[in-house]
Amino acid sequence: MSARVYLVGAGPGDPGLLTARALELIADADVILYDRLIPRTALDGARADAELLFVGKEGGGPSVPQERTQALMIERAQAGATVLRLKGGDPFVFGRGGEEALALRAAGIDFEIVPGVTAGIAASAYAGIPVTHRGLATAVALVTGHTQAGSGDAAGEDEAAIDWPGLAAFPGTLVLYMGVRQLPHIAASLIAAGRPGSQPVAVVEAGTLPGQRSVFGTLATIADIARQQEVRPPSITVIGPVAALGEQIAWLPSRPLGGLSVAVTRARAQASGLARRLEALGASVVQAPVIRIQQLTDGARQPLDPSPYDLVCVTSPNAVDGLFDRLDDGIHPRGDARSLAGARVAAIGPGTARALSARGIVADVLPERFVAESLVEALAELPVKRALIARARQARDVLPDALRERGVEVDVVELYETVAESLAPQALRAVTEADYVTFTSSSTVRFFLDAAGAGGAVPSPRTRIVSIGPATSQTLREHGLEPDVEADPYDVEGMIAALLADVASRASDGR
Repeated sequence: MSARVYLVGAGPGDPGLLTARALELIADADVILYDRLIPRTALDGARADAELLFVGKEGGGPSVPQERTQALMIERAQAGATVLRLKGGDPFVFGRGGEEALALRAAGIDFEIVPGVTAGIAASAYAGIPVTHRGLATAVALVTGHTQAGSGDAAGEDEAAIDWPGLAAFPGTLVLYMGVRQLPHIAASLIAAGRPGSQPVAVVEAGTLPGQRSVFGTLATIADIARQQEVRPPSITVIGPVAALGEQIAWLPSRPLGGLSVAVTRARAQASGLARRLEALGASVVQAPVIRIQQLTDGARQPLDPSPYDLVCVTSPNAVDGLFDRLDDGIHPRGDARSLAGARVAAIGPGTARALSARGIVADVLPERFVAESLVEALAELPVKRALIARARQARDVLPDALRERGVEVDVVELYETVAESLAPQALRAVTEADYVTFTSSSTVRFFLDAAGAGGAVPSPRTRIVSIGPATSQTLREHGLEPDVEADPYDVEGMIAALLADVASRASDGR
């Protein structure tokens, strides 16, 4: 296999701004070396067996030296792997992509450059600021805000001195990256070099992300305003007449979860849908997947013939996947929905029903409440002789016990299990600092508390606990935690609705 490396821009943070080419390469890569500021869900499409290596740099914190990053790219590529170097923004705009490309060329490794949407343009647009505008600015300069004067942010890096007189005289918009900590020095230097102190300035924090906010002032006042408003990185600063347009063109709607953080503890493969919904509502999502879904291989995935059953009950979307992997009636191709033609199919919850629908099956029975007890009630009048229940390992026996009491011959097939997913201590700490933490199953409760016991982190008194339904709430209480919010209906949509209602109620009470 010929060695090849892809230097790919992941955009400014909003997952919707990842390019189609970037998503395609993420799905195909053997090795992904990624930065801190890539979109939160950027790696969701990576292969399960892909090697994921963090090579980011934390401002004021630990970082992977650039030389080590380049060495890793070269080592993995020379071993025959398809390597993806995934960077926030664009690899050739303050992303050191040029240095990496030269290192690859020197090592004789083929590479491809995939541009990304750069933060200076995207964050400005999300804040309603056109960096060029007829009559106001016909040029734009992208400038690094890191300077050695005033702090140690760039200590040890061989950066060219900034030409303050040249920037002050530039006849257009200045967009500064990574300079929020040095804003007093930057503003003072530009004014001293001749840029008018009255010129409009905007600082956009967390551009394109759920927590985005903008502060406005003039070159003379912006440093004090940003300090008073506690503006933090990542931020970009826009200097010039167009900055004033942000207050007129601002287009992002007010979002009900704006300013709030919500921790999601469900499995990573399932968390993305919930996380996207929460982010669309303005929340900053803390990913803390404490479980992982693992399909049971059962040897060589023994075939499962559904033809003897007049009822097939499927308890979750994961059970749908496992069931179809094994469906084999000896007539139709393996995994063919026609194998279920002779049975009624019952599903617990709309998510399971959607997963069945995607396989060509419309559930015959869907209970009003999304728990086993409700399915028992829905099946009470249905004549059944033999039933197959597709479920997880160690699931509750409410449904099979109830059917057996009616004289039904019941076979339970366990198709997957929930296993613990290790979490870094910083992820556990982030949960304790979140405004809300969501639990979507009893297993997320148990495994989170197991992980918290090892890491010494439990939800703080200020963190509100959101449960997906009564069974999860009961598990929380058994472990000494009282849910503040319980979904009804007992699904993700119900959980989001209950969370929104709680936020609104607390806001009306002034809490």
